[in-house]
Amino acid sequence: MPLCAEITVTVFLVIAGFFGLVGSFGLIRLPDPMTRLHAPTKPSTMGVGGALLASMVFFYATEGRISSHELLITIFLLLTAPIAALFIGKVHLHQRVSPKDLPTPDAGTGWASFTAEGPARGVRDFPPATRATERRPDKKVSN
Repeated sequence: MPLCAEITVTVFLVIAGFFGLVGSFGLIRLPDPMTRLHAPTKPSTMGVGGALLASMVFFYATEGRISSHELLITIFLLLTAPIAALFIGKVHLHQRVSPKDLPTPDAGTGWASFTAEGPARGVRDFPPATRATERRPDKKVSN
């Protein structure tokens, strides 16, 4: 394999490792689920993308062909990670925040996920959990 291909593969693997480490560290250290949401979606996507690019360069340099599998995985990952993050954020929003606690949108139409007409409206029949800073009288707090 040519030296420039080895250097390129090495650079992509180092970038992949760095972003994977940052994503893992962020998933552990960030304080709440909404900030933790960025850790697996943004840096880890870059980490997996770097590993896939390194694989594509390696196979092109050694076998002289472009591997379509890695390209398809990369496209799939780039399409699904933001959608998964959106759904995780919406679930967190519906479970932890009351609609009256949200700021009013500029258009005055309300938040789309809370004003939707259809089967999703009113599915949840339990009150949203209180914030960590509030004390609930029905729960005992252990010190």
